[in-house]
Amino acid sequence: MGKHPSPDASQQTAPLDAEELRLIDAWWRACNYLSVGMIYLLDNPLLREPLKAGHVKHRLLGHWGASPALSFVWAHLNRVIKRDDVNVIFMAGPGHGAPGVLGPAYLEGTYSEVYPDKSEDAEGLQKFFKQFSFPGHIGSHVTPETPGSIHEGGELGYSLSHAYGAALDNPDLIVACVIGDGEAETGPLATAWHSNKFINPARDGTVLPILNLNGYKIANPTILSRISHEELEALFLGYGYKPYFVEGADHAEMHQKMASTLDAIVAEIRSIQKKARAGGPVERPRWPMIVLRTPKGWTGPKEIRGHKVEGSWRSHQVPFSDVRGNPENLELLETWMRSYRAEELFDAGGRLIPELKALAPEGRRRISANPHANGGVLRRELKLPDFRAYAVDVSHAGRVLRENTRPLGEFLRDIMRENMNTFRLFGPDETASNRLQAVYEVSKKVWMGDFLPEDEDGGELAPDGRVMEMLSEHTLLGWLEGYLLSGRHGFFHTYEAFAHVIDSMFNQHAKWLDICKNHVPWRAAVSSQNILLSSTVWRQDHNGFSHQDPGFIDIVTNKSPSVTRVYLPPDANTLLVVADECLRSTDCINVIVADKQKHLQFTTIDEAIVHCAKGMGVWRRASNDEDAEPDVVMASCGDVATQEALAATAILRERLPELKLRFVNVVDLFKMQPASEHPHGSTAREFDSLFTVDKPVIFNFHGYPALIHKLAYRFRNHENIHVRGYREKGNINTPLELAILNQVDRFSLVIDVLDRVPRLQARTAHLREDMKNAIISNLNYAHTHGTDRAEITDWVWPE
Repeated sequence: MGKHPSPDASQQTAPLDAEELRLIDAWWRACNYLSVGMIYLLDNPLLREPLKAGHVKHRLLGHWGASPALSFVWAHLNRVIKRDDVNVIFMAGPGHGAPGVLGPAYLEGTYSEVYPDKSEDAEGLQKFFKQFSFPGHIGSHVTPETPGSIHEGGELGYSLSHAYGAALDNPDLIVACVIGDGEAETGPLATAWHSNKFINPARDGTVLPILNLNGYKIANPTILSRISHEELEALFLGYGYKPYFVEGADHAEMHQKMASTLDAIVAEIRSIQKKARAGGPVERPRWPMIVLRTPKGWTGPKEIRGHKVEGSWRSHQVPFSDVRGNPENLELLETWMRSYRAEELFDAGGRLIPELKALAPEGRRRISANPHANGGVLRRELKLPDFRAYAVDVSHAGRVLRENTRPLGEFLRDIMRENMNTFRLFGPDETASNRLQAVYEVSKKVWMGDFLPEDEDGGELAPDGRVMEMLSEHTLLGWLEGYLLSGRHGFFHTYEAFAHVIDSMFNQHAKWLDICKNHVPWRAAVSSQNILLSSTVWRQDHNGFSHQDPGFIDIVTNKSPSVTRVYLPPDANTLLVVADECLRSTDCINVIVADKQKHLQFTTIDEAIVHCAKGMGVWRRASNDEDAEPDVVMASCGDVATQEALAATAILRERLPELKLRFVNVVDLFKMQPASEHPHGSTAREFDSLFTVDKPVIFNFHGYPALIHKLAYRFRNHENIHVRGYREKGNINTPLELAILNQVDRFSLVIDVLDRVPRLQARTAHLREDMKNAIISNLNYAHTHGTDRAEITDWVWPE
């Protein structure tokens, strides 16, 4: 390991006088005492009597190792907030270090304001300790119940992207983001370091990354803690940061180093912003960051029975257990807790003594009470233009071809124009590819990097752009989540198959929203996360098998029904209606599946409004069963699936005019689930009225067939529902060939009807043969000519 150079000049000074040093260390000791108490104690919170086994929890859960460093940073941030009136929120990347966040929130008084039973006295402190990792109470992460947080560390890797999302369009905000060195090994975190290239100092806030190198994960050393100082410094210089190093274990020295470093950084941030906001050219600065090297489990037991604990992986979680049944460990715990001298920190009633209480900022300047960490209180409704103004003219249904997402791009353009400080579009280098490029007419792509002459020719780059593009779905979605959770609005789009990159991020955000919406009443509603999946499976005939995966919506249906919505609009006008609804909604994740290629248009805007309001319904122009009982129900969900189902219907109505056929289209996927299971679900009467209780249903679905069965299995006619969808059959195919391989094509659907309407089976042999011949003929044509026949590509709904 290389020799460490001398500390930065800013760290050579001692900005804290003796009294300031004594007080800030005492406040930090109080935080650490609370951290240990949360993990271990059930009762006797201030050790006003000798510790007994009955005072200790039966199950010892939580993570001690990262907690002291988190509260150390918090203590020093409070100092600069109070002195300079800076606006700061705190992002705890090591989410398992929740005690290091909960403790400061309690000492600031916010926790007791939000949860009055956790009062600032001995009784409240006992309840505060007991609730931690205790059945029926809060978990060991920085969960949504934690005031001052918009990030849970339930999965590592997203803290920094969340931090940058919160800083966008928040010019006075500093987001202090503590990154665990285990977290720093993840892919999402590695790409998030590049977020500094998208922060415009003239209009955005600042992220202060603080990499806490404590050396260990749960059982292994961390990579960044075992490389030389020079290599580590070079890494962050290469990322475009100015790294400051605060390293050591001695409490007094570390307080002075951290204080002088933060003083220098706050001054540097203000200087960067002042220069950028003076009206001259805006350039990308080298933003400061901190490498904070501290022992893991700092201030904890140095050694237990000959094994190193502080500064070791052994302090990652609970440094020692078996306290109730082991007198030696009980004594060890009492000695450890008494080392913080709680009697000097809390008065006789159990309240933090006034001189320490005075160290925290006041009101909304407290980190734990900052409104940006409860973004719904800052949220303002979007100024939305009338989506009807962007409608496609459908004077002849099923005979007009349009790109479904292009009108949506025009709608988003004008939303951005009307909401230039509160709305952004996020997507991985595919804004134009997904036909949303109209947004560039009002705002280009953010680019704080170097410009080349050729960038002027269609590059659509600008330092003040509002379109966020980067080839990392992780980072993009993290930005969006931080932006939404701090009170703003946004829209994310990606290719359908690539959405699986963010499966786990979606899971975490859905869990966060579910807890906030249903269990944390003090959290105000935030704007919904809107995800557009385009370049869909049925038009990935050119990219092949690797790009054919409609399964993201399966993941969505596993999450809480209170926060999940899935829409598959069949044309441009239904897409506009759905987008308007999603952009108005709160506390949900709305997933919209809509392809970017040209498709037939079926609904006028007025028809689309009614159809989307119902979520699913009969398309009368394709049905001939009015005032009669249908022989079969042809149903569809998805744009290509709908077009092929309509083409099959046209064949059936021409060749079998006596067949009574009902055509049903589903735009809101959760209408296929009972109302008892999802707020958008159908009652039994609604479902039965459309799909009957005993007639065959041929359901042509955009995604994997099993999903429809999963949603609809409780309805009476489920056994008669035959679903066609993607079956993992594909390669470099023409669109029709890909549909045929998965049996969602018009010819296969006609055969399905013949197979399932009993009275047709004995007298439709010729029609069946014609359909089989058509399948073979079209496959041969595709393999010979590399395209589909004109009668397929130019098909329209018959007049």
